[in-house]
Amino acid sequence: MDTAAGARPRRIQAFRLGLAGALGVGVGLVIWAAVSSLATLIIYVGLALFAALGLDPVIRWLESRKLPRPAAVTVAIVVLGLITAGLLYWIIPLFIREVRDLIASLPLFAEQVLRSDWVDNVERILSGYLDVDQLAGEVTGFLSNPANLIALGGGILAVGAGLAGGISGAILVFILTVYFVVSLGRMKKLAYDLVPASRRPAFIEVSEDIAHAISRYLVGEFGLSFINGVLSAVFLTMIQAPSPLLLATVAFLGSFVPMVGTIVSSTIITLVCLAGSPQTALAAGIYYLVYMQVEAYILTPRIMDKAVEVPGALVVIAVVAGGTLGGVLGALVAVPLAASAVIIVRKVVIPRQNLH
Repeated sequence: MDTAAGARPRRIQAFRLGLAGALGVGVGLVIWAAVSSLATLIIYVGLALFAALGLDPVIRWLESRKLPRPAAVTVAIVVLGLITAGLLYWIIPLFIREVRDLIASLPLFAEQVLRSDWVDNVERILSGYLDVDQLAGEVTGFLSNPANLIALGGGILAVGAGLAGGISGAILVFILTVYFVVSLGRMKKLAYDLVPASRRPAFIEVSEDIAHAISRYLVGEFGLSFINGVLSAVFLTMIQAPSPLLLATVAFLGSFVPMVGTIVSSTIITLVCLAGSPQTALAAGIYYLVYMQVEAYILTPRIMDKAVEVPGALVVIAVVAGGTLGGVLGALVAVPLAASAVIIVRKVVIPRQNLH
């Protein structure tokens, strides 16, 4: 009797343990599905927070010039909106024109490739199996039809949905940035009030150091983008690329996202250079291949070391790991997270270890 009575509670306990484990796994799956579904929104919120923290030093500078905070916030937001609107007003028509010219030049480019010497050598080797004239006719005929190019992009609906999503995302990020900038002080105070009073001063000090590190990081990213934009403008003008200032602006904007953004913007620039000539595209491709190595392993570590006081090796590791794990947002927040970790270790972990 006692043995059976003792076994029954153990069975009930095992059942409860298994049930709790199953419920925990289910809750975890629900949270993971929710995070996956909200991934785009999380990216927008992260970009808006970064923009707000980037504008905070400008607002504090305006306040130091005896401008009230509401007026300083208004000036910063209006200037940001005017710059964004001006860039879009200038970029969109030029971008449409360059895309149109690129599409128009694709058949000629394909025919030049198929008439090149190495293709003739391949045709002689594969005599009887490869008809270059027929292949050239099929390729140029396919590229001459805009409907085929749209189909490669997923169709008109997919292209339209992508453009609409990009525009709506940009508007949402701008609106969130405005809200975050206006309420940044209240958000910080609310977060500080949630911390026990005995630990609040240390928490405020570490949090402010992290916020300043993020602001300095954004200043460093602006410096990297400025370098890429200026060098791109000079080089693209030298090789007579189509609309060099527009392409330099694309390089400038792309460099705001470490490594990932530079790769995407360099690819876009190289493809647009095809509208000029294959030689121009080849020169641009080689230049950006070299520049990406210089930026990733020389410029970024040195500038970020001075901006956020993170060792250069840690910057490279953080950016590569962040881009691999989190894509664009991961690459964007990798260095600030590394800087935050360094600040926490320096101001929290090490002092605690010194007390023992």
